Amino acid sequence: MSALSWLVADVRTGEVLAAHDAHRRLPPASALKTLFALTALPHLSGSGRHTVTEAELDEVPEGSSVVGVSADHTYRVADLWRGVFLSSGNDAVHVLAEMNGGWEATAAQMQAKARVLGARDTTVVSPDGYDADGQASSAYDLAVFGRTGLADPAFAEYAATADARFPGGTRGDGSPTWTYGIENTNRLVTGEDGVGRYPGILGVKNGYTSRAGYTLIAAARRGGRTLLVTVMNPQRGDGNAVYEEAWSLLDWGFAAAGRVDPVGSLVPPASPAPPGFVTARAAQPARPRTSTRTAYAVSAVLLVATSLAGAAVLRSRRSRRSRRPGAPHARLP
Repeated sequence: MSALSWLVADVRTGEVLAAHDAHRRLPPASALKTLFALTALPHLSGSGRHTVTEAELDEVPEGSSVVGVSADHTYRVADLWRGVFLSSGNDAVHVLAEMNGGWEATAAQMQAKARVLGARDTTVVSPDGYDADGQASSAYDLAVFGRTGLADPAFAEYAATADARFPGGTRGDGSPTWTYGIENTNRLVTGEDGVGRYPGILGVKNGYTSRAGYTLIAAARRGGRTLLVTVMNPQRGDGNAVYEEAWSLLDWGFAAAGRVDPVGSLVPPASPAPPGFVTARAAQPARPRTSTRTAYAVSAVLLVATSLAGAAVLRSRRSRRSRRPGAPHARLP
């Protein structure tokens, strides 16, 4: 692993299986669009329609990723959301943010949403994730956003979509007169450019800017277990490195899950888990297991040897035997 920060978590329980510098505040790039979706999706139903104005597109950063939204065209809101998730379209984000009350109001809502979810490393300046002074998030917070989003069927569907047709021209009711193909920029979903489609992939969101480097939130399901990883700014390799390192973390997580103790939780203390998920369970006394457990525990310790400052490390058998029953899992600070 060469990423500056990364994390592996169990989606159902929120348990963090391993992490490295997970609270390091870094530019999130378009991975922050997950928080935008968590904030605006509940207010902007996919069945709605909207006629785009020139003013809504005026502030789209030049050279940023766009899906091709045009002024004076009427779009179905679902098409705009596909533009956000698949093409990482900042033009679609700007239009939806204006529909949601405005750019600054949406940024404030996103900030409040992050705090409610227990994501304390995130500062929102630009809702589309584009580089802005002071804007930051962390591998931990991005994992919280991805996990929460997967509990929303609409979010999960958009995040897992590999390709779609986007309106090039529209009628007054938002139906297209002609369309063109758009494709998910997450290569673990499409399996293109030499990466391959990850088995059981569920999406979620990738990003890139010159300041942030490559960022990624990725989730996959295998054998009844769903894992999520976040990777921020790999320091080696090309544009595929973020996917290759996420692939390695998912493989490790599926092999190690159930054989290592968590180092923390994505569930904030004294707060309910997202709908459809359970909170991290209280620790129970464990009996010594076979040497297989020992091997996986050693691997996990190596993975988190340079982990987030102040995080709880994997507990040894001795500490498990001495800890009183029912003691809570250590949580990331």
